[in-house]
Amino acid sequence: METLRIGGREVGPGRPAFVIAEAGINHNGSLDLARRLVDAAAEAGCDAVKFQKRAVRALLSREAYDAPYSGRNSYGATYGEHRERLELKPENYVALRDHARERGIHFMASVWDPLSASLVDSLGVPAHKIGSPDLTNLPLCAQVARFGRPVILSTGMSEMWELDAAVRVILDANPQLVLLHCVSVYPAPFGDLRLGCIPMMRERYGVPVGYSGHEPGWHAVLAAVALGACVVEKHITLDRSMKGGDHGFSLEPGELRTMMREIRETEAALVGSEKFLLPDEIPARRKLGKSLTTKVRVPKGTVLTPDMLTVKGPATGLSPVLFNHLLGKRASHDLAPDTVIRKEDVA
Repeated sequence: METLRIGGREVGPGRPAFVIAEAGINHNGSLDLARRLVDAAAEAGCDAVKFQKRAVRALLSREAYDAPYSGRNSYGATYGEHRERLELKPENYVALRDHARERGIHFMASVWDPLSASLVDSLGVPAHKIGSPDLTNLPLCAQVARFGRPVILSTGMSEMWELDAAVRVILDANPQLVLLHCVSVYPAPFGDLRLGCIPMMRERYGVPVGYSGHEPGWHAVLAAVALGACVVEKHITLDRSMKGGDHGFSLEPGELRTMMREIRETEAALVGSEKFLLPDEIPARRKLGKSLTTKVRVPKGTVLTPDMLTVKGPATGLSPVLFNHLLGKRASHDLAPDTVIRKEDVA
């Protein structure tokens, strides 16, 4: 499926990129902070704001839950406690969905386990997002695909054969698939971004392909859009210096607004593949361009020869491209030296 619809928007080649502001876990467990992230995404003009939903006990083994977790960005003594601290309550997601609707932006949430997938689906999201860590989780991919909503699958930290398998599982249940090229390094070095994977995956799978970026800034996003990315996802934060693992590579509100403006400017610049003189170029051409011009006096009836002609500005006469075409033509009337030649001057 080359195009599909997400929240009433057609998504695919030649359409404006569907931009997702990835709030993720940058709410730090605070509903108030989460609301402010929704506001920032809406005010920037993004199409959707996305959070993440985990049922931590269902997601993590005992070993992973109890693993010590310390450092500046830790919110708990163990990894499980850290993750629990960053989870919003189910009713919070309802409140955020409603707040997003009030702000005119779509609400989404990545799903990390079957319980979370069912909860997020019950919220009536316009599409489901499966993150890179679950690309190999084929049961979850199949469950989400069967919901019947568009599926957006990030493709970081995977091999091609694993991606092939995930695509098959999803498409067997649901033709509405968008792949996001992604490099799961935080932040991702520019030399590892491999944006050429965007057209490669579009050709290989025949589905819309976008970009989920973890690199600093947003100029790689503009390159991705130029390469055909039809969905864009970037992490957002209210303040990059805040405590938390994802803040440091996220965009602050002012940067998000700039990225949105520059995405739309990039898309505008990509429109059109026919070469012709634009109406707005005519003043510059007249002033700076060139015309065929007489080098010497040319009496009426004289056959034009190369030594009689030169090229000078302005471009108010015949194009110099017609130089050879004018040879052998006759002057319609006397032409003084240094005269810009117009169509009526030759016969």
